[in-house]
Amino acid sequence: MKLKDVMTKQVVSVRPFQSIGEAAQIMSQNDVGAVPVVEKGQCIGILTDRDIAIRAIARNLGPSTEVREIMTQNVVTADSHMDVQDAVNLMSENQVRRIPVMDNAQLGGIISLGDVAISNGYQGEAGEALTDISKPE
Repeated sequence: MKLKDVMTKQVVSVRPFQSIGEAAQIMSQNDVGAVPVVEKGQCIGILTDRDIAIRAIARNLGPSTEVREIMTQNVVTADSHMDVQDAVNLMSENQVRRIPVMDNAQLGGIISLGDVAISNGYQGEAGEALTDISKPE
């Protein structure tokens, strides 16, 4: 099965110069814990609720701080034509729970362990990947 068949296609994103306050509101309104950071259609990072808590609040940065200052850079991405198992392996290797999915060099969706777990036939792989991701290095 290919990622394009199981990924979440309706993805909200933020721009690097938006404030983390705006990003948090977008995340809250859409009930998501992570948003890709997109510039000119390219995924240049990802911002998670954990980034906001650990990199911003813990450092006493205010809500007007720009996303680019706390986002995770060098984000791992996948291609929409990639096999689901290959994406699970990529998540496991990089200890991430979600990966932005590129389609024709543009952000096309996002795949999470939750998407994989509800995909027919991949429940075991999702659990195995989560075990690998949750191991401390």
